[in-house]
Amino acid sequence: MDTTYQKYIPEKAIPFVQFLIETHNFTLKIVTQRQTKHGDFRKLPNGQFQITVNNNLNKYQFLLTLVHEIAHHVTHQKFGRVQPHGKEWKTVFQHLMLPFLRPEIYTKEMLPFLANYLQNPKASTDSDPNLSLILKENKAEKGKSFIHQIPIGSLFEFKNTLYKKGQKRRTRFECLKIETNKVYLFNQNVEIRLTENNQSIDHQ
Repeated sequence: MDTTYQKYIPEKAIPFVQFLIETHNFTLKIVTQRQTKHGDFRKLPNGQFQITVNNNLNKYQFLLTLVHEIAHHVTHQKFGRVQPHGKEWKTVFQHLMLPFLRPEIYTKEMLPFLANYLQNPKASTDSDPNLSLILKENKAEKGKSFIHQIPIGSLFEFKNTLYKKGQKRRTRFECLKIETNKVYLFNQNVEIRLTENNQSIDHQ
């Protein structure tokens, strides 16, 4: 069995993950970062099952994403075709996460946020900004900042496009795309790169 995944998760989680992989019979592929998702589950044309997880996630994000996708697999085995993130998946996901909710796997700071999220898990952990931030240990990638950390009016780059940060609307920020003058909503924990000449500009 390929044990490459072991370096991507907390050490104390390895026996539990190994048990899940052996029990549920799927292939795990660790892939380069995808902008739109952390992981996925699919049935291949040959009938085998495959789970992929992005390689840029830290060990806490990686483990949660992996169990999220294993829950899709188990739900498929038990219930067949149901709503992707419906009540069946939620119940399976909650059950599969229980062995990992311990301070030797997730930090004591993370556990309350994780427990709160798992009461009614959503399709993406990013939909819970508090959990998303603490899973990253409040650290953005090197050379980047979280959008909530920069002043209003700052210019920043996201996916090679220039934006200007605006006001907060509930949990997201209104940001002006400079090229088109259109406003987009950004999750407060999106990681962006401040422009080198970060002077606020008035864009009419």
